[in-house]
Amino acid sequence: MIAFVQGPVAAVGAGVAVVEVGGVGMAVQCTPSTLAALRVGEVARLATSLVVREDSLTLFGFADDDERATFEVLQAAPGVGPKLAQAILGVHSPEALRVAVAAGDEKALIAVPGIGKAKAAKLLLEYKDKLGAPHGTVPAQKPVASGPAPWHEQLHSALVGLGYAPREADEAVSRVTPDAEAQAVPDVGALLRLALRGLNRAR
Repeated sequence: MIAFVQGPVAAVGAGVAVVEVGGVGMAVQCTPSTLAALRVGEVARLATSLVVREDSLTLFGFADDDERATFEVLQAAPGVGPKLAQAILGVHSPEALRVAVAAGDEKALIAVPGIGKAKAAKLLLEYKDKLGAPHGTVPAQKPVASGPAPWHEQLHSALVGLGYAPREADEAVSRVTPDAEAQAVPDVGALLRLALRGLNRAR
């Protein structure tokens, strides 16, 4: 098993980062919030989980070991593959997810693209005894370092990567702009969650 990859970031695209490890470019599937924190040319360390299928080997990357462990629990549930597990972590941090499951909060899971009311109810039962109890308060996302891509471009790319249409992403970015402008350094992870709540209400 590949527990983590570490090296210079060679490229960042829609849903994937390429990390150079020993002269080899490792393509790592990541959530939008994880990708938003990466910078091409800078060294990154990503916890990883290798998903093996008959016709593919896919490496999924995470900001830390907690995210990886949560991903592995999520994608082991019936009807939940690695893509949906990654989408769940794209919307909720591991601790926010533990809080939601402990509280039986269906709306939190319905906020994830691809999960409806019936599936959310089933997943709450499935994960109840597997994710563990919340560790405490939900930690705030670390502010994303400044870089070549403005916060609104990062947020727009993240929403499109989660399956929203460009028009929906444009509207969501517009709605959270006042919140972003109130921050000295816009927190893309927090803005992403705020935008997703607005999109869920709009649907």
